[in-house]
Amino acid sequence: MNQRILIKNTTIVNEGKSFIVDVLIADGVIRKIGTIDIDPTYKIIDGTGKHLLPGIIDGQVHFRDPGLTHKGDLYTESKAAVAGGVTSFIDMPNTLPNILTVESLKEKYAIASKKSLANYSFFMGVNGDNIDEIIKTDTSQFIGVSDDGLYFTKKGNLLADNPETMEKLFANCKSIIAIHSEKEEIIEANEQAFREQYGEDVPIKYHPIIRSTKGCYEATKRAIDLAKKHNARLHILHLTTEAETHLFQNDIPLQEKKITTEVSVHHLWFSDKDYERLGMLIKWNPAIKTEQDKEGLLKALLDDRIDIITTDHAPHTLEEKQKPYFQSMSGAPMVQHSLNCMLEFYKQGLISLEKIVEKMCHNPAILYRMTNRGFIREGYFADLTLVDLNSHWTVAKDNLLYKCGWSPLEGTTFTTKVIQTFVNGKLVYDHGEFHEDTFGMAIDFDNKK
Repeated sequence: MNQRILIKNTTIVNEGKSFIVDVLIADGVIRKIGTIDIDPTYKIIDGTGKHLLPGIIDGQVHFRDPGLTHKGDLYTESKAAVAGGVTSFIDMPNTLPNILTVESLKEKYAIASKKSLANYSFFMGVNGDNIDEIIKTDTSQFIGVSDDGLYFTKKGNLLADNPETMEKLFANCKSIIAIHSEKEEIIEANEQAFREQYGEDVPIKYHPIIRSTKGCYEATKRAIDLAKKHNARLHILHLTTEAETHLFQNDIPLQEKKITTEVSVHHLWFSDKDYERLGMLIKWNPAIKTEQDKEGLLKALLDDRIDIITTDHAPHTLEEKQKPYFQSMSGAPMVQHSLNCMLEFYKQGLISLEKIVEKMCHNPAILYRMTNRGFIREGYFADLTLVDLNSHWTVAKDNLLYKCGWSPLEGTTFTTKVIQTFVNGKLVYDHGEFHEDTFGMAIDFDNKK
């Protein structure tokens, strides 16, 4: 029988409210919320002065398993995630092999069942090569389909650059279609112009000019137009420009939206001012852009044009990052620190705790139609994180859990700390220590709604 845990006198942040209460966890779920008497069989956790949030659901990570496990794997990166308060994640298809078949998807689930400390789900990959097979399949069995990262494998794999392929998919897909929205034609022309001037070693400060606002905006607008034509469920991944935010609605509830988007934490945290200091370490696709873009993204997050917050966690080795511009890999690890970043914005008065929880916990569960996750509700899975909003610590190599061993946030001092993380009622992370006797679960979802 599972141990029953009683969290006493904690401030829960849930569904737009914050209030002090007790929470009882039993048999993997939240059994009771209220004033609860202590029983001698309970494990008691004193939540006085601490805040209890639903576990963070990260809707976009690249945990590299299988095939790229020198960078990260489903054990190491889920461990880092849990230390950061993340209890569930959706992983992208650009592993080796790319996840382009139902068989490879099942294999990935099997790997996760033996390695992941957090709950997991996986996008099915889609590109020009497997589109016909995908649309013959019952796509409602996938939490989503995505082309993200597949452009690294072969040019022409971005759906946003293939309107005929995209139209075919939008007309037939019963799950969310999550796309990387940049127009390769524009990017390639910009790359050629800078290559002629600088050769292979283009200064990183030109990255947001090469992967430009125009390249993002045109791809996103075309995708939205096609999705509206077919009444498809389109999700634009990692939005980066203020201009694109105006293409999205905030006048209907998320449950009714067919066209949604997200912002990744690094596009709220960094701007083009940081390239001089951090160089290739903050090379992402789409690129980190201007202060104006950063401010526009936050504004759109607050007024609900942007629906969720993700990390796009993408570990590479330092050696892979520190190569010249065209060889340097795009992406960086963020999943251990995403909640801390957002809590710093709270401390700065830029966002409320309730809005952070809405965008990192509630909305991912709603968007991906997850069953009994994302909220602090009786009967829901006990995916929870207890945080101290007044605890200072500095990101350093000796407290990083990423397999790649580095972070663009090294040297950053946070004023908040994740104290404990519960996954399916198990206390997996406890003041820096891990309990690894159980693994996370595959996330249930319902695309028949």
